[in-house]
Amino acid sequence: MSHRKADAGPTASPAKLFGEALRFARERAGLTQEALGKLLHCDRTVVTRYEGGHRPMPLDTVVACDEILQTGGMLHLLWKRVDWQADVEHPDWFQKYVDLEGEALAIRVYQYARVNGLLQCADYAHALFRAGMDRGNPTLLQERVTARMSRQKRLLGPDGPLHIAVLDESAIRSAFGGPDVMRRQMEHLLEVGRRPNISIQVAPFSSVPCRRPATSMFLMEMPDGSEWLYSESLYRGHFSDSPSVVAEHRGDYDLLRGHVLSVSDSRALIADAMEEYRYEERRSQRGGVADEQLQRRSRGRVRRGGHRVPYPRRRSGA
Repeated sequence: MSHRKADAGPTASPAKLFGEALRFARERAGLTQEALGKLLHCDRTVVTRYEGGHRPMPLDTVVACDEILQTGGMLHLLWKRVDWQADVEHPDWFQKYVDLEGEALAIRVYQYARVNGLLQCADYAHALFRAGMDRGNPTLLQERVTARMSRQKRLLGPDGPLHIAVLDESAIRSAFGGPDVMRRQMEHLLEVGRRPNISIQVAPFSSVPCRRPATSMFLMEMPDGSEWLYSESLYRGHFSDSPSVVAEHRGDYDLLRGHVLSVSDSRALIADAMEEYRYEERRSQRGGVADEQLQRRSRGRVRRGGHRVPYPRRRSGA
């Protein structure tokens, strides 16, 4: 059989070395990824992730591989030497999150500045990606939007996982793509928020100070009973399934939910934001940009006596 050429460069990643050893043993045994996947009762793509060092192999699967591939316990020995909880720093670190997300029974999210990917409409995702990449590559742009929308199929399906999202109000107020796109995104939040497996709450700017996460974070419960914590920093994803680390952040998340708007009040705030974006959209269609500029100049000189539209202030609730 033909052998796929291995990566030429050296690697300092023990997980990748384990994956290379697995691939070598599989090819020596004359098995394709699909054939090994059938023997392990998993999909071929899972074997691909194992061999790429992007996904930790469960211990019982390692033992089964040693037996199937007749490696004499070598894979088990290598597996024990890998720190599977280490931070992922390779270029496709996000794929690990997508793999976990695709299997999770429950996903809890706290999101700053933007609506998280599972709750984005296509227009919002397009505007978000367009703002962060070269506009001269429309094919790549569309591929990224399509990939993001495909992640939502399981969530929006009849047996979708539990998804509890706490959105910082900055995610509602940070406009991407203009008022028309933001109005459609607010409509989308109101629509998906009606699903029985999805709960959306907003942490308003005026909420009572509490111990908020320092960054957006995701907590995922897996079918095997394990829990994963995922967060991001610049160009890097951070993963941990350490029980103590997960428990600490889960506690912070539960406390945070006690200081945000209720689901019904959150829907009201989102609906208000939707109408504000609708008003801005209509005003821009009427050429109201020039009027707004004039009003801004006038605001600096006229402090009193003008007509003021009352806007209800909302209090935070449990």
